[in-house]
Amino acid sequence: MPLTRSLDDSTVVITGASSGIGIATAYALARRGAAVVLAARTEPALEQVAQRCQKLGGRALVVPTDVTDLESVRRLAEQAAAEFGRIDAWVNNAAVSAVGLFDEIPVAEFRRVLEVNLLGTVHGIKAALPYLDAAGGGVLVNNASVLAEVAMPYQSAYNASKHGIRGLADTVRQELRVTGRGRISVCTVLPATIDTPFFRHTANHTGRELVPPPPVYPPDIVAETIVRLLRRPRREAYAGGAARLLGVQWRLAPALVERTLGWYANRTQFGPGVRMDTTGNVFDADATARPDGRWNGRRRQLVRMTAAFGLAAAGTAVGTVAAINRRSRPGR
Repeated sequence: MPLTRSLDDSTVVITGASSGIGIATAYALARRGAAVVLAARTEPALEQVAQRCQKLGGRALVVPTDVTDLESVRRLAEQAAAEFGRIDAWVNNAAVSAVGLFDEIPVAEFRRVLEVNLLGTVHGIKAALPYLDAAGGGVLVNNASVLAEVAMPYQSAYNASKHGIRGLADTVRQELRVTGRGRISVCTVLPATIDTPFFRHTANHTGRELVPPPPVYPPDIVAETIVRLLRRPRREAYAGGAARLLGVQWRLAPALVERTLGWYANRTQFGPGVRMDTTGNVFDADATARPDGRWNGRRRQLVRMTAAFGLAAAGTAVGTVAAINRRSRPGR
């Protein structure tokens, strides 16, 4: 069920709204006249985003929030409803990451990634559902990444959290339907690599500079995908052609694509620089109030890398058909 009201008369809560996709989504909604409730740990960055939203024609409320704290998230919902009268949609977008080999990521950081990404989404859904129900319906959008469907090396904590978000969304959607609350839609967004500050803020235990593996898409692609979901909800939506292609490949030949993607990520997600171990923004807030991460050089590889993914997909399909044919031969 889409929003019960038009976007210019809707209230949308966005977590992780102090940088990256959260900012791009806030701006996209503000341009359409929506009231946006901006939540993150960094209040000065949120204030900058709110000022820009107002200039774009929207209304904005800043609510500093730690999504790992359920009471903090409940206060976010309460303040949003008190300010604008209701909540029509909720976007769970807050995320952090710790990059490194699984056995080299400190357990405390691994736990924190799960708390922010997965439990933060749990808290957001719990806080949002009563208000969406009271508004006569609405939309929950969970930003889960294509890594909710596929996997990459050095990203074990992030992969685990995003796979959890996807499973959580599927279960909540089922429960809402069987309990007669199907007027609340639950959507999952699966973005490809996005040009955001995320890669500079992540905890890093690899000794190498972390860079986004191409193709890299602008954050506006995800923001517009979220806007479309608010208007016409779907179970899942990819953002960026590479994400859709990876999903298809993974389903066709998971073992082959797992090996190929592991090789590809190992070659492309590290730059030439050397990095000392850092906890990034896993524990301490560090927001730039920018939607993009200034990865322009890697954006220019988009066409070439998309073509490469296309060739890989063709190879996957051929290999899968050949394997099926071999298994179906008589005597086998």
